[in-house]
Amino acid sequence: MTLRILPLLVAFLLIIGVPFLLRPAGGSAAPGKDVPRLIIITPHVTQISAEFGPAFEAWHLRKYGTPVSVDWRGPLGTSEIIKLLQSQYIASIQSGAIAPDGTCKPGTIDYDIVFGGGSFDHGRLKSGEGVTVKVEKDGQVISKNLPMSVPAGFPQAKLDDWFGKNEIGAALLYDPEQYWIGNALSGFGIVFNRDLLTRLGLKEPTSFEDLASPKLQGMVALADPRQSGSISTAFDAVLSNYGWEKGWRLLREMCANARYFTNSSTKPPIDISLGEGAIGLAIDFYGRSQAQAIAKPGEDPAHVRVGYVDPKGTASIDADPISIMRGGPNPEIARRFVEFVLSIEGQALWNFHVQNANSPVLDGVKLGPKHYELRRMPIRRVMYEKYWDYLIDQVNPYELASTVKPAGWRSAIGVMMGAFAIDNSEEQREAWKALNEARADSGFPTSVLAEMETAFYAWPTTIGPDGSGIPFTPDTFQAVRNSWKGPGAQRRAEIAYSKFFKRQYLEVVRLFTQARERERT
Repeated sequence: MTLRILPLLVAFLLIIGVPFLLRPAGGSAAPGKDVPRLIIITPHVTQISAEFGPAFEAWHLRKYGTPVSVDWRGPLGTSEIIKLLQSQYIASIQSGAIAPDGTCKPGTIDYDIVFGGGSFDHGRLKSGEGVTVKVEKDGQVISKNLPMSVPAGFPQAKLDDWFGKNEIGAALLYDPEQYWIGNALSGFGIVFNRDLLTRLGLKEPTSFEDLASPKLQGMVALADPRQSGSISTAFDAVLSNYGWEKGWRLLREMCANARYFTNSSTKPPIDISLGEGAIGLAIDFYGRSQAQAIAKPGEDPAHVRVGYVDPKGTASIDADPISIMRGGPNPEIARRFVEFVLSIEGQALWNFHVQNANSPVLDGVKLGPKHYELRRMPIRRVMYEKYWDYLIDQVNPYELASTVKPAGWRSAIGVMMGAFAIDNSEEQREAWKALNEARADSGFPTSVLAEMETAFYAWPTTIGPDGSGIPFTPDTFQAVRNSWKGPGAQRRAEIAYSKFFKRQYLEVVRLFTQARERERT
């Protein structure tokens, strides 16, 4: 074997070995010779698998009288999970192991369940994104997508018992065809440092508008929406709830206060806990987990240095689903896992304190996690109705969730925010500082202030395919988005937008400086 071939072989072995190398520590014990395994691939942190694995095994033994073992693969990002599954399904279709109608033997695919991730990504599993089969229709052979997940097949009465009405705000709790079923809820809200806000003379936040306070200049921690899908969801909720004009204005002001834009949505809660920022946007369990990590033993979550809030009525609340995979090794045990997670015992793992003398008992079983407090929101309404006193985070997501459906502007967030904020962060901060100083000065010329306002909030015109200019408005957004299609079109637009915003910010500073010079003469 030559030295040139050796690195390629090592890389190949690493790729095929990833699912096995990334098993979390603290998982279930190795199964006995005849004990069936449930193989779960997940984006969840290891604390979740360490609680749910042993709890399911114990529940299954009590309920069905037979042992099972849970084999965890992950944590992996949902995008990586989907790519891995796509490759397995494509290979199985090409080999004939999966028929064109989707039938296949158990064990055709390595995984029984995808546990966790947002409803958007589980919708990709349902749609069969990237996985096609050829079928005959009306005498012609056509290609169609093959869903990677399969319907769970629970009676509607069971779903009604678990969920009641299938909605939270404007979102669903489960796919009506049962290709995915929610088991927890994820919020996208505000994480903050109580000590720093007090020092700045600010109250604890209650709405996204609080991130636009001029007192927060250089103190807001944000993730780059081009790198973080979860933060894109939060920004999209702001746009949809506040509307085009006010929503974009608010996003621009938040960004003008930004200390940085990170490519990791887990970074803001950590930095805020360290005092490297006063406030930011985060997924609820990242914010609450960070608060948990720094809390003193027995400290009231309401008094921990780091806090988290879902702004009532405007928060985006999404189901965190489970999908049963087509051709997984143990489909029946997979259904039982869904059944367990949606039981009271399973739901209690998400937000109860670690088991203690005061933990509630149901059918002789003490409820709650044994080692880790997970700080996730249960999906079943009964947990908020009957077990409220046992929840660590006493917030009811069904009261917080926005009822406003997404407006369909999400695809603009990365493009425009990249241009008006991330690529021009220094210029935007300087313009924002000048604008707020002018606003605070009652003697500042009102005509100049109006020019500064107009320049700061201006939008570029997009050049359409026919050479005409397209304004950036809700009515013309579809045309703007269409202009980004084609080789290199979006990148050319992004460059033009970035240059435009830079000119506008420089103009804001110029107007301010010129007005100040006139005052001195």
